[in-house]
Formats: sequence, C-alpha cells, structure tokens
Amino acid sequence: MDKGAQKFLGKALDDLTAWGTSFGAWSQDPVLSVSDERAEAVFSRLAQRLKCNYPFHHPAYAGQMLKPPHPLAWAAYAMAMSINPNNHALDGGPPSSEMEKEVMADLAGFFGYGEDFLGHLTASGTIANLEALWVARQSHPKKKIAYSGNAHYTHERMCSVLKVEGHKIAISDDGSFDLDAVDPEEIGTIVVTLGTTGLGEVEPLDQIIPWAKEHGIRIHIDAAYGGFFRVLKDSDLSNEPAWSLMQEADSIVVDPHKHGLQPYGCGCVLFKDPSVGKFYKHDSPYTYFTSEELHLGEISLECSRAGAAAVALWATLEMFPLKEDEGFGPILRKCLGAAKRMYQLAELSKKIKAYKEPELDILGYFPSECETTSKISQKSKEVFEKGMRDRTFYLSLYKISSEAFSRRHPEYKVDTESVTILRSVFMKPEHYDFVPQLFHRIVDGIS
Repeated sequence: MDKGAQKFLGKALDDLTAWGTSFGAWSQDPVLSVSDERAEAVFSRLAQRLKCNYPFHHPAYAGQMLKPPHPLAWAAYAMAMSINPNNHALDGGPPSSEMEKEVMADLAGFFGYGEDFLGHLTASGTIANLEALWVARQSHPKKKIAYSGNAHYTHERMCSVLKVEGHKIAISDDGSFDLDAVDPEEIGTIVVTLGTTGLGEVEPLDQIIPWAKEHGIRIHIDAAYGGFFRVLKDSDLSNEPAWSLMQEADSIVVDPHKHGLQPYGCGCVLFKDPSVGKFYKHDSPYTYFTSEELHLGEISLECSRAGAAAVALWATLEMFPLKEDEGFGPILRKCLGAAKRMYQLAELSKKIKAYKEPELDILGYFPSECETTSKISQKSKEVFEKGMRDRTFYLSLYKISSEAFSRRHPEYKVDTESVTILRSVFMKPEHYDFVPQLFHRIVDGIS
C-alpha cells in the first residue's frame, strides 16, 4: 500500500474507532487476545510466504488476468472490513447496502440501461454469470442457452449445474457467429462475450442483435473482462461497434475486480427488465424486517456477501468516474495502447510474430524463427519458463488448434493437433511505458 493510502486509512480508522466507543465503554474478551510476540512471529512468517507470489504489481508481470487493486480501493475495503458489514439484508449493513445501490445505478447508466433495472454485486463473475443463466432458464424453460466456442468455460459448466442444454456456436475466421447452423426455435438465450479471456476478442454483438430480436431470443452479455472498455466507445482508439450497443442486451455481467480496480471478489450482474425479480421471490423468518425498502438478498442467489466490496467500489467510482477523458478512460486507454504497442513491435521483429491484432489489452504471439507448430510450442514453453526462472518477465501460455493457427499463419508446417503460443495481458497502465523494455527482455529470452 502506498503512503497516501496508509495516511488516509489511518485517519479514517481513527474516526471509526471514535464512533465505536460512542456506544459505551467495553473491552475485548481476553480469549481473543494474542501476545505481541506471537502475532509478530506469525506476521513475519506470513510476509515471507506471501513473497513467494509472482510480482503482480510490477509491469514485468504480463501473464494472467491479475491486476492489483488501486491502493485507495484497498484502503476503503480494509476500512469497511473493520466493521465487516453483510449486504444480504439492510440490517447487516445499511450504509454499505445504500452504496451498493448507488454503484449499481452508476453501472446501469454506464451500460446504457435506464433507471428501471435490477442488479447487484456478486462474489465473482462466475457467480454473476450463473445468476444470469439461471434467470435465462427461468425466463425460457426447456430452451437451450447458446454461446460461442470462444466463450468462457463458465457457461458450459453452469449449464450443467442448471441442467440446461448448452449449444456451442462455431466462429468464422472473421469472428462472426455461424448462425446458419443454429435452429433459433431451440434457443432461449444467446451469450455474447465482450472480451474473451483467451485473446480479448470482442464478439459481434451487432450481428447477434437483429437475429436474436427476430426470433425472440434473449441476449446475455458476458463482459466480465471487457466491460469497462465501453468507456472508450467514442474514442479514436476503439472501433468496436459492440460498446455502443450494450443497452440492447437483456442482462450484462462485469467484473470490477478485473478492470474496475477492485480487490477480489467483486462481480456484478445487471438485468434490463426489473420484472425478472419475480424469479427470486422467497421469504425468511428473521431477515427482512428492519426496512420496507428492497433488501439486496431479495434479488440475489447468494446470501451473505461482503459489504466491503460495495464500499470499495463506491469509493473508487467517486475518485475515478466512468468517463473517457478522466477516471477510467485514461487508464484503459493506456492498457489498450500497451497491447497495440507490443503488436507494432512484434510486426517489426524478426524474432517474434503476433498471432493476430489485439482487440483489447491481450496479445498472443510466438517465436517466429520456427518451422513447425511443434517447434513453436516447444520454444514458447522455453521462453515462458526462462522468464520466470530469471525473474525478468512473467508471461502466460495459450493453446490454439493447429487448424485455426494455420489459417492465420499458413507458412508454418503443421505437425501437431494444437500449438502453444505466448500470451500477455496488459492490465496495468504502467505497461504502456514498460512495453519496449518488456519486449526486449522477451527477445533476449528467445535468443
């Protein structure tokens, strides 16, 4: 945590301590006490063990989708956790519940929904997508849920959990859905992913909308990774039509703990039509009595949820507005710019070749001085391991079918069923300035 966050958190915790003592004198029960010596020893060992993590905070780490929370978001979360509110019912955390409703209104407006919507935070994008697919099943019982071959495995898995038949749609070379192979009479909901977790691809929402509306099919957008890039919809850096069409979807999922600067876990699900709340109807003999207002647990599959997640997101959106020219816009501009910068360097290189041009801040690439797919896979794994061993760079690996790889790069001989390439996720704005250095470190690792 940086010094500024420590200062603000310290002052705020002092204020909360004064509030806590205003209810009367009390002291912690001795059974909860731990000696200073023991606590110091445990925390010393803990610090050593946590140092075994990869350096997620540093721009040398460009591997998986792991983005450190903003220090001020972490501080707000820690501040709320000193109280530990539960956002299931209003009596579990009145202020944090109100903050959740406020951030949900902000996110609904950001994605183009009106004032009448239904939504809440969740523990993760997985749970958020489960909830969206559950509503899809309740809305169109006995109908299939369709998703592309590039969709996150969550959708196939949750269809199994929900005992709904899933239908995987083939993707053409240009990224379009092969809708001619789909019987629309069988489909109740179609999932469109805006920011695949593999290579950050933005699926063709503009193609899906007229087809889905013609056949009365619901649209669910899985924007768990890419959703916040909508802030760049009117910028010169993005030409994706999907960002301007998100309000046409029936439900949207986004993960604030990815590009929203939040600690884990903080997912979010939104429904355009608030009448889907009828599927949540339930009763509790002890929970919903403190207020006639809507309790968040009445519109959620989850029960207890950390109110601290809502507090941290509320504080973040107060400091970083969802605008192109301030707040999130400049941050995501640098993330997307970093991927484009790495792509340009690869285009000029004799050592590295990009798999395809990036749509978001994820880039796939591979050692180019190989003749076969087996050699590409072998060399990619060697580079991946060398970076971690030497602690000079941290990447990830990505497996593609050799058939798909060969369509883009026919100059390489196919001698395997799949090919493994390198992959970088440029989630930190610091990556933009660090990319040239990272690129040269990778090239040195190939040599």
